[in-house]
Amino acid sequence: MNILITGGAGFVGSNLAIYLKERYRDSQIYVLDNLKRRGSEFNLERLKESGIIFIHGDIRSIEDFFELRDKDINLLIECSAEPSVLAGYSGNPYYLVNTNLNGLINCLEFCKDVKSDIIFLSTSRVYPYDTINSIPVSENSTRFVWDKYDLNGFSSEFGISEEFPLNSPRTLYGATKLAGEFFIQEYAQISGFRYTITRFGVIAGPWQFGKVDQGVFTLWIMHHYFKKNLKYIGFGGNGKQVRDLLHIDDLCGLIDLQIKNIDQFNGKIFNAGGGYNVSLSLLETTQICEEITGNRIDILKDNNERPGDIIIYITDNRNLTNKFKWSPKRSARDIIQDTFYWIKSNELKIKKLLN
Repeated sequence: MNILITGGAGFVGSNLAIYLKERYRDSQIYVLDNLKRRGSEFNLERLKESGIIFIHGDIRSIEDFFELRDKDINLLIECSAEPSVLAGYSGNPYYLVNTNLNGLINCLEFCKDVKSDIIFLSTSRVYPYDTINSIPVSENSTRFVWDKYDLNGFSSEFGISEEFPLNSPRTLYGATKLAGEFFIQEYAQISGFRYTITRFGVIAGPWQFGKVDQGVFTLWIMHHYFKKNLKYIGFGGNGKQVRDLLHIDDLCGLIDLQIKNIDQFNGKIFNAGGGYNVSLSLLETTQICEEITGNRIDILKDNNERPGDIIIYITDNRNLTNKFKWSPKRSARDIIQDTFYWIKSNELKIKKLLN
Protein backbone atom coordinates (compact mmCIF):
# COMPACT_ATOMS: atom_id res chain seq x y z
CA MET A 1 0.00 0.00 0.00
CA ASN A 2 1.30 3.45 -0.96
CA ILE A 3 -0.12 6.53 0.76
CA LEU A 4 -0.26 10.19 -0.30
CA ILE A 5 -0.82 12.77 2.44
CA THR A 6 -1.76 16.22 1.19
CA GLY A 7 -0.74 19.01 3.54
CA GLY A 8 1.84 16.50 4.69
CA ALA A 9 4.35 19.00 6.07
CA GLY A 10 1.81 20.62 8.36
CA PHE A 11 1.09 19.79 11.98
CA VAL A 12 -1.37 16.96 11.41
CA GLY A 13 0.07 15.76 8.11
CA SER A 14 3.68 15.44 9.27
CA ASN A 15 2.82 13.70 12.54
CA LEU A 16 0.50 11.35 10.70
CA ALA A 17 3.09 10.55 8.00
CA ILE A 18 5.73 9.64 10.57
CA TYR A 19 3.25 7.66 12.69
CA LEU A 20 2.08 5.62 9.70
CA LYS A 21 5.59 5.05 8.33
CA GLU A 22 6.55 3.43 11.64
CA ARG A 23 3.60 1.04 11.33
CA TYR A 24 3.61 0.39 7.57
CA ARG A 25 7.32 0.03 6.94
CA ASP A 26 6.86 -1.71 3.59
CA SER A 27 4.65 1.10 2.31
CA GLN A 28 5.89 4.21 0.56
CA ILE A 29 4.48 7.42 2.00
CA TYR A 30 4.50 10.61 -0.06
CA VAL A 31 3.63 14.04 1.29
CA LEU A 32 2.56 17.00 -0.83
CA ASP A 33 2.72 20.49 0.67
CA ASN A 34 3.12 24.09 -0.54
CA LEU A 35 4.90 25.12 2.73
CA LYS A 36 2.74 28.24 2.94
CA ARG A 37 1.97 27.89 6.63
CA ARG A 38 4.84 29.17 8.75
CA GLY A 39 6.59 26.40 10.65
CA SER A 40 5.90 23.64 8.13
CA GLU A 41 9.43 23.99 6.75
CA PHE A 42 10.79 22.72 10.07
CA ASN A 43 9.07 19.37 9.50
CA LEU A 44 10.96 18.55 6.31
CA GLU A 45 14.00 17.16 8.15
CA ARG A 46 11.77 14.94 10.32
CA LEU A 47 10.02 13.58 7.25
CA LYS A 48 13.29 12.87 5.45
CA GLU A 49 14.75 11.09 8.46
CA SER A 50 11.68 8.83 8.54
CA GLY A 51 12.09 7.83 4.90
CA ILE A 52 9.09 9.82 3.69
CA ILE A 53 9.22 11.40 0.22
CA PHE A 54 8.38 15.11 0.20
CA ILE A 55 6.97 16.76 -2.92
CA HIS A 56 6.77 20.55 -2.99
CA GLY A 57 3.40 21.12 -4.59
CA ASP A 58 -0.01 22.69 -4.17
CA ILE A 59 -3.36 20.92 -4.31
CA ARG A 60 -4.76 24.00 -6.05
CA SER A 61 -2.70 23.01 -9.11
CA ILE A 62 -3.83 19.82 -10.83
CA GLU A 63 -0.44 19.70 -12.62
CA ASP A 64 1.27 19.09 -9.28
CA PHE A 65 -0.48 15.72 -9.10
CA PHE A 66 0.87 14.58 -12.47
CA GLU A 67 4.20 13.25 -11.18
CA LEU A 68 2.27 11.13 -8.65
CA ARG A 69 0.16 9.30 -11.22
CA ASP A 70 2.74 6.51 -11.65
CA LYS A 71 3.41 6.02 -7.90
CA ASP A 72 0.67 3.41 -7.41
CA ILE A 73 -1.10 5.45 -4.73
CA ASN A 74 -3.76 3.35 -2.97
CA LEU A 75 -4.87 5.86 -0.35
CA LEU A 76 -5.00 9.66 -0.20
CA ILE A 77 -5.31 11.30 3.24
CA GLU A 78 -6.48 14.89 2.83
CA CYS A 79 -4.94 17.14 5.52
CA SER A 80 -4.24 20.25 3.46
CA ALA A 81 -7.00 22.65 4.49
CA GLU A 82 -6.67 26.32 5.28
CA PRO A 83 -7.79 25.80 8.90
CA SER A 84 -8.42 29.32 10.16
CA VAL A 85 -11.96 30.10 11.29
CA LEU A 86 -11.19 33.79 10.71
CA ALA A 87 -10.08 33.23 7.11
CA GLY A 88 -12.42 35.05 4.78
CA TYR A 89 -13.48 37.55 7.42
CA SER A 90 -10.14 39.35 7.65
CA GLY A 91 -8.68 39.64 4.16
CA ASN A 92 -10.14 37.93 1.11
CA PRO A 93 -11.65 34.44 0.95
CA TYR A 94 -10.00 33.28 -2.27
CA TYR A 95 -7.16 31.25 -0.76
CA LEU A 96 -9.64 29.61 1.63
CA VAL A 97 -12.03 28.56 -1.14
CA ASN A 98 -9.32 27.65 -3.65
CA THR A 99 -7.56 25.40 -1.12
CA ASN A 100 -10.43 23.80 0.77
CA LEU A 101 -12.81 23.34 -2.13
CA ASN A 102 -11.08 23.63 -5.52
CA GLY A 103 -7.99 21.89 -4.13
CA LEU A 104 -10.13 19.06 -2.80
CA ILE A 105 -11.73 18.61 -6.21
CA ASN A 106 -8.22 18.16 -7.65
CA CYS A 107 -7.60 15.51 -4.99
CA LEU A 108 -10.83 13.76 -5.94
CA GLU A 109 -9.98 13.85 -9.64
CA PHE A 110 -6.65 12.25 -8.75
CA CYS A 111 -8.38 9.56 -6.69
CA LYS A 112 -10.77 8.90 -9.57
CA ASP A 113 -7.93 8.62 -12.09
CA VAL A 114 -5.65 6.32 -10.07
CA LYS A 115 -8.48 4.46 -8.27
CA SER A 116 -7.34 5.54 -4.79
CA ASP A 117 -9.43 5.55 -1.63
CA ILE A 118 -9.60 8.76 0.43
CA ILE A 119 -9.68 9.61 4.13
CA PHE A 120 -10.93 13.17 4.62
CA LEU A 121 -10.18 15.22 7.73
CA SER A 122 -13.18 17.49 8.17
CA THR A 123 -14.04 19.72 11.11
CA SER A 124 -16.55 20.31 13.87
CA ARG A 125 -16.94 23.75 12.31
CA VAL A 126 -19.50 22.29 9.89
CA TYR A 127 -21.97 22.66 12.79
CA PRO A 128 -23.64 26.12 12.90
CA TYR A 129 -22.27 28.37 15.61
CA ASP A 130 -25.51 30.26 16.32
CA THR A 131 -27.37 26.98 16.84
CA ILE A 132 -24.68 25.73 19.22
CA ASN A 133 -24.66 29.06 21.06
CA SER A 134 -28.45 28.86 21.48
CA ILE A 135 -28.07 25.97 23.94
CA PRO A 136 -28.66 27.49 27.41
CA VAL A 137 -25.57 27.85 29.60
CA SER A 138 -24.70 28.72 33.17
CA GLU A 139 -21.40 29.85 34.65
CA ASN A 140 -19.32 28.30 37.41
CA SER A 141 -16.01 29.42 38.87
CA THR A 142 -13.86 28.27 35.93
CA ARG A 143 -16.09 27.60 32.90
CA PHE A 144 -19.44 27.87 31.19
CA VAL A 145 -21.53 24.69 31.27
CA TRP A 146 -24.58 23.67 29.28
CA ASP A 147 -27.78 23.94 31.36
CA LYS A 148 -29.97 21.63 29.33
CA TYR A 149 -29.95 19.83 26.02
CA ASP A 150 -32.55 20.12 23.33
CA LEU A 151 -32.57 20.28 19.50
CA ASN A 152 -34.31 16.90 19.26
CA GLY A 153 -31.60 15.08 21.15
CA PHE A 154 -28.79 16.15 18.79
CA SER A 155 -26.95 17.66 21.75
CA SER A 156 -26.61 16.03 25.16
CA GLU A 157 -24.33 15.82 28.17
CA PHE A 158 -22.03 13.86 25.82
CA GLY A 159 -21.73 16.78 23.39
CA ILE A 160 -22.64 17.53 19.79
CA SER A 161 -23.57 14.48 17.69
CA GLU A 162 -23.26 13.87 13.94
CA GLU A 163 -27.02 14.46 13.60
CA PHE A 164 -26.79 18.06 14.82
CA PRO A 165 -28.81 20.41 12.52
CA LEU A 166 -26.76 21.93 9.67
CA ASN A 167 -29.19 24.57 8.38
CA SER A 168 -27.57 27.79 9.65
CA PRO A 169 -24.30 29.69 9.01
CA ARG A 170 -21.10 27.96 10.13
CA THR A 171 -18.27 30.36 9.04
CA LEU A 172 -16.77 30.37 5.55
CA TYR A 173 -14.19 27.82 6.69
CA GLY A 174 -16.90 25.45 7.91
CA ALA A 175 -18.88 26.00 4.71
CA THR A 176 -15.94 24.96 2.52
CA LYS A 177 -15.38 21.80 4.58
CA LEU A 178 -19.06 20.83 4.51
CA ALA A 179 -19.16 21.43 0.76
CA GLY A 180 -16.08 19.22 0.52
CA GLU A 181 -17.94 16.41 2.29
CA PHE A 182 -20.72 16.66 -0.29
CA PHE A 183 -18.26 16.54 -3.20
CA ILE A 184 -16.57 13.45 -1.77
CA GLN A 185 -19.90 11.65 -1.58
CA GLU A 186 -20.71 12.58 -5.18
CA TYR A 187 -17.30 11.53 -6.51
CA ALA A 188 -17.48 8.23 -4.63
CA GLN A 189 -20.85 7.52 -6.20
CA ILE A 190 -19.44 8.20 -9.68
CA SER A 191 -16.01 6.62 -9.27
CA GLY A 192 -16.55 3.85 -6.75
CA PHE A 193 -13.62 4.61 -4.46
CA ARG A 194 -13.96 4.09 -0.71
CA TYR A 195 -13.99 7.05 1.66
CA THR A 196 -14.49 8.03 5.25
CA ILE A 197 -15.04 11.51 6.73
CA THR A 198 -14.11 12.52 10.27
CA ARG A 199 -15.20 15.80 11.82
CA PHE A 200 -12.43 16.66 14.26
CA GLY A 201 -12.60 19.20 17.05
CA VAL A 202 -9.52 21.03 18.31
CA ILE A 203 -6.32 19.04 17.72
CA ALA A 204 -3.21 19.82 19.75
CA GLY A 205 0.21 18.51 20.71
CA PRO A 206 3.88 18.59 19.71
CA TRP A 207 4.89 20.18 16.38
CA GLN A 208 1.91 22.52 16.26
CA PHE A 209 2.97 26.14 15.85
CA GLY A 210 -0.03 27.68 17.60
CA LYS A 211 -1.78 30.81 16.43
CA VAL A 212 -4.68 32.82 17.81
CA ASP A 213 -7.01 31.63 15.03
CA GLN A 214 -5.90 27.98 15.04
CA GLY A 215 -4.02 25.96 17.65
CA VAL A 216 -5.20 27.94 20.68
CA PHE A 217 -4.04 25.44 23.33
CA THR A 218 -0.54 25.32 21.86
CA LEU A 219 -0.55 29.11 21.65
CA TRP A 220 -1.47 29.27 25.35
CA ILE A 221 1.41 27.10 26.57
CA MET A 222 3.87 28.78 24.17
CA HIS A 223 3.03 32.24 25.47
CA HIS A 224 3.35 31.10 29.05
CA TYR A 225 6.70 29.48 28.30
CA PHE A 226 8.09 32.58 26.56
CA LYS A 227 6.30 35.02 28.89
CA LYS A 228 4.29 36.75 26.19
CA ASN A 229 0.90 38.34 26.90
CA LEU A 230 -2.43 36.80 25.90
CA LYS A 231 -6.05 37.94 25.68
CA TYR A 232 -9.41 36.46 26.69
CA ILE A 233 -11.74 37.38 23.83
CA GLY A 234 -15.52 37.55 24.11
CA PHE A 235 -18.15 36.04 26.40
CA GLY A 236 -17.37 38.44 29.24
CA GLY A 237 -13.60 38.41 28.74
CA ASN A 238 -12.98 35.96 31.60
CA GLY A 239 -11.78 32.96 29.57
CA LYS A 240 -14.64 30.65 30.52
CA GLN A 241 -15.50 29.49 26.99
CA VAL A 242 -14.88 25.74 26.59
CA ARG A 243 -13.55 23.45 23.85
CA ASP A 244 -12.56 19.82 23.95
CA LEU A 245 -9.16 18.90 22.57
CA LEU A 246 -7.58 15.83 21.03
CA HIS A 247 -3.94 14.74 21.23
CA ILE A 248 -2.34 14.36 17.80
CA ASP A 249 -1.36 10.78 18.68
CA ASP A 250 -5.02 9.92 19.37
CA LEU A 251 -5.88 11.29 15.94
CA CYS A 252 -3.12 9.20 14.33
CA GLY A 253 -4.40 6.10 16.10
CA LEU A 254 -7.87 6.71 14.70
CA ILE A 255 -6.57 7.13 11.14
CA ASP A 256 -4.64 3.87 11.53
CA LEU A 257 -7.86 2.19 12.66
CA GLN A 258 -9.67 3.58 9.61
CA ILE A 259 -6.98 2.30 7.25
CA LYS A 260 -7.17 -1.19 8.72
CA ASN A 261 -10.97 -1.23 8.61
CA ILE A 262 -11.64 0.83 5.49
CA ASP A 263 -14.56 -1.34 4.39
CA GLN A 264 -16.34 -0.86 7.73
CA PHE A 265 -15.69 2.91 7.69
CA ASN A 266 -16.57 3.28 4.01
CA GLY A 267 -19.24 5.91 3.30
CA LYS A 268 -19.57 6.98 6.93
CA ILE A 269 -19.14 10.27 8.79
CA PHE A 270 -17.96 10.36 12.41
CA ASN A 271 -17.22 13.00 15.03
CA ALA A 272 -13.87 12.71 16.83
CA GLY A 273 -12.62 14.86 19.67
CA GLY A 274 -11.64 14.82 23.29
CA GLY A 275 -15.20 14.75 24.58
CA TYR A 276 -16.30 16.11 27.93
CA ASN A 277 -13.48 14.40 29.86
CA VAL A 278 -10.80 16.04 27.69
CA SER A 279 -12.08 19.61 27.63
CA LEU A 280 -10.82 22.91 29.02
CA SER A 281 -11.86 26.50 29.34
CA LEU A 282 -9.20 29.08 28.57
CA LEU A 283 -9.14 29.98 32.27
CA GLU A 284 -8.51 26.34 33.19
CA THR A 285 -5.84 26.19 30.49
CA THR A 286 -4.15 29.21 32.04
CA GLN A 287 -4.07 27.48 35.41
CA ILE A 288 -2.47 24.34 33.93
CA CYS A 289 0.06 26.40 31.96
CA GLU A 290 1.06 28.30 35.09
CA GLU A 291 1.56 25.05 37.00
CA ILE A 292 3.62 23.42 34.23
CA THR A 293 5.82 26.41 33.34
CA GLY A 294 5.97 28.17 36.70
CA ASN A 295 5.28 31.42 34.83
CA ARG A 296 2.45 33.91 35.17
CA ILE A 297 1.69 36.33 32.38
CA ASP A 298 -0.67 39.24 31.83
CA ILE A 299 -3.92 38.23 30.17
CA LEU A 300 -6.00 41.11 28.85
CA LYS A 301 -9.78 41.15 28.48
CA ASP A 302 -11.75 41.85 25.31
CA ASN A 303 -15.53 41.56 25.58
CA ASN A 304 -16.10 41.53 21.81
CA GLU A 305 -16.79 38.18 20.19
CA ARG A 306 -15.24 37.43 16.81
CA PRO A 307 -17.22 36.03 13.86
CA GLY A 308 -18.09 32.40 14.50
CA ASP A 309 -16.94 32.27 18.14
CA ILE A 310 -18.52 29.45 20.15
CA ILE A 311 -19.17 29.56 23.87
CA ILE A 312 -18.98 25.73 24.36
CA TYR A 313 -18.17 22.91 22.00
CA ILE A 314 -17.89 19.31 23.19
CA THR A 315 -17.61 16.36 20.78
CA ASP A 316 -19.99 13.43 21.14
CA ASN A 317 -17.73 10.45 20.29
CA ARG A 318 -20.24 7.73 21.06
CA ASN A 319 -20.72 6.50 17.50
CA LEU A 320 -16.98 5.86 17.11
CA THR A 321 -16.74 4.33 20.58
CA ASN A 322 -19.76 2.07 20.17
CA LYS A 323 -18.91 0.85 16.67
CA PHE A 324 -15.10 0.71 16.77
CA LYS A 325 -14.11 0.89 20.46
CA TRP A 326 -12.13 4.09 19.81
CA SER A 327 -11.81 6.76 22.48
CA PRO A 328 -9.15 9.36 23.39
CA LYS A 329 -6.34 8.02 25.59
CA ARG A 330 -4.58 11.28 26.56
CA SER A 331 -5.95 13.76 29.08
CA ALA A 332 -6.07 17.51 28.58
CA ARG A 333 -3.14 17.92 30.97
CA ASP A 334 -1.18 15.25 29.04
CA ILE A 335 -1.66 17.29 25.87
CA ILE A 336 -0.45 20.53 27.45
CA GLN A 337 2.44 18.73 29.18
CA ASP A 338 3.60 16.98 25.99
CA THR A 339 3.48 20.27 24.12
CA PHE A 340 5.53 21.93 26.86
CA TYR A 341 8.28 19.30 26.61
CA TRP A 342 8.36 19.74 22.84
CA ILE A 343 8.68 23.53 23.19
CA LYS A 344 11.44 23.09 25.75
CA SER A 345 13.36 20.77 23.39
CA ASN A 346 12.97 23.15 20.42
CA GLU A 347 13.11 26.50 22.20
CA LEU A 348 15.35 28.43 19.80
CA LYS A 349 13.53 27.28 16.68
CA ILE A 350 10.10 28.11 18.10
CA LYS A 351 11.19 31.44 19.56
CA LYS A 352 12.35 32.51 16.11
CA LEU A 353 8.84 31.83 14.75
CA LEU A 354 7.16 33.84 17.48
CA ASN A 355 9.24 36.94 16.79
